Amino acid sequence: MTWARPAIAEPETGTFAEAKALEKEHSTIQNSKAARTVACHATDALDCADLLEMLGLSAEEGKVRV
Repeated sequence: MTWARPAIAEPETGTFAEAKALEKEHSTIQNSKAARTVACHATDALDCADLLEMLGLSAEEGKVRV
């Protein structure tokens, strides 16, 4: 017979938490740069909105200052 441990949400601490926080910060920076790059190269607002949607980005991400 196998034992199943109940899923207990443990607080993230230590190295894993630091790595996760760094990844989130890096992702925010990358998404911000990508959204601004799309906006700079789009032909108009509709084109920009369509491209951002295709990439899974939002216009708000482009407003984040990095």
